Amino acid sequence: MDGMTGTGSPLRVALIGYGLAGSVFHAPLIAATEGLVLDTVVTSSPERQEQARARFPGVRVEASPDRLWARADELDLMVVATPNKTHVPLARAALEAGTAVVVDKPIAGTATEARALAALAAERGLVLSVFQNRRWDNDFLTLRGLVEAGELGEVQRFESRFERWRPQLKGGWRESGDPQEIGGLLYDLGSHVVDQALTLFGPAARVYAESDVRRPGARADDDTFIAITHANGVRSHLYVSATTAQLGPRFRVLGSEGGYVKYGLDPQEDALRAGRRPDDGEPWGVEPESMWGRVGAGESPLTGGGAPVETVPGDYPAYYAAVAAAVRDKAAPPVTAEEAAAALDVLEAARRSAREGITVTVEVTA
Repeated sequence: MDGMTGTGSPLRVALIGYGLAGSVFHAPLIAATEGLVLDTVVTSSPERQEQARARFPGVRVEASPDRLWARADELDLMVVATPNKTHVPLARAALEAGTAVVVDKPIAGTATEARALAALAAERGLVLSVFQNRRWDNDFLTLRGLVEAGELGEVQRFESRFERWRPQLKGGWRESGDPQEIGGLLYDLGSHVVDQALTLFGPAARVYAESDVRRPGARADDDTFIAITHANGVRSHLYVSATTAQLGPRFRVLGSEGGYVKYGLDPQEDALRAGRRPDDGEPWGVEPESMWGRVGAGESPLTGGGAPVETVPGDYPAYYAAVAAAVRDKAAPPVTAEEAAAALDVLEAARRSAREGITVTVEVTA
């Protein structure tokens, strides 16, 4: 199996959940990370159990996470990639069992729950991190470099769109209207765009949102807009939608000296869905020149205006490499529970804003 290093035995990982998140994202990224070994997959589905065994020969398969707690001393890291409503109880149980934990986003339904998990991890001296893989998207890495280098001057507005055209419902808990399921796009794709905005431009001071249920038969929000006024004055306009018949730019970022416009999604998800792994020897996270964004002032990128900017390759593998370093070397986790709680502050404010038609002030915490 993968994961041996020259610095000792690999860290043994149990993956709880083998649906979309577990099978497409977590399992292949864990298996491809030096210093980690996929020891156990937990899924109650016989079909998914067989899929896990076929793809990762030698992996141990359990039908219930309850089987993990008694053998927690054999494991170094537990990854929670189950439906949203189970994130908090499973993360708490894993921490109480004494292992480091990664939780898929959103870590919880409320910021209060996220901070309680962070406090428990700190009390136990354990790593707790949240899987916010979109910080390692190619376009986000490129934009972050441009902002930090001052290429756009003082950023004034950040527009981010995570839009899809999915007029037919797919079913399942993500589209459930039951609040206990923590479904809908606000907490799904919204977790990504809000995290990116806060990572780039710091804490939110005010939040305004519009949230709609557009598709026939839908019960959860599928077309949502979030406006954040950051404490430093930058305004973020964030769109998440399953009902967008014509897709806008992924990013449009406007500064005092120039703007950056980028279309298209990072290719890593499609590669993972196709069964590829970052360690297969082929270039990873690279997109063609035709997809590069453009930087300029006063020109339209749609007519070739502005200068093309080479897109930095996407790097999802960096997340689990950083998790391995955090567990083994006590380095800082790549995404903290406190950061996830700050994003949940915004998501909760957005939900209230959309419901009441008001702008919500967010308490800026240190």
